[in-house]
Amino acid sequence: MDDRFAKVTWLFFDIGSTLVDERLAYEHRFRDMAQAAGVSASYITRTALDFYRRNRKGDGETAELLGITVPAWHSEDEILYSDAAVCLATLRENYHIGIIANQLPGTAERLKAFGIGKYVDVLTASAEAGVSKPHPRIFQIALEQAGCLPENAVMIGDRVDNDIVPAKALGMKTIWIRQGFGQYWQITDESEMPDAEMDSLSDLMRMFGR
Repeated sequence: MDDRFAKVTWLFFDIGSTLVDERLAYEHRFRDMAQAAGVSASYITRTALDFYRRNRKGDGETAELLGITVPAWHSEDEILYSDAAVCLATLRENYHIGIIANQLPGTAERLKAFGIGKYVDVLTASAEAGVSKPHPRIFQIALEQAGCLPENAVMIGDRVDNDIVPAKALGMKTIWIRQGFGQYWQITDESEMPDAEMDSLSDLMRMFGR
């Protein structure tokens, strides 16, 4: 175990592109955008990716560029990462597990359907909390619900802007899991530097497994 995490008792996870693979949902959104704009889906993908690589929200920026509305999100296209369940089951043997995520209503039901709700001790989702990341209040709510001090918690997420920066500012430890479009973020200053970076939940399990 890395000494930087020696005092950690809680592990807080994002959901999208952290526990849940959103690739098919994004492909669906990009197809809908292409149809609305009268362009190819490959053009939407290339353009969005270019925005993501410049630390901008690719789907929103692309929609604005083309003068269309960002289509609805299709949660039914989300699938659990193959190592998510075993990761949470393993980590919960020694840590409390929390969720801090921007989600549509019904997060608890979706996590239950994925088979991972039973591993979650505290669930703080934006739709129910009334505040979204990166606002610090959603992190504070989660810590209050957990009865946990920031220095005893880790925030694990794919988004540097939504997960790493606000959690770090509150004094939480941070781990950037480079999955989804968040992996293309270019770190520009110290406020964006996570305590650790990894490429999968399996890497995380190896780090915190005892």
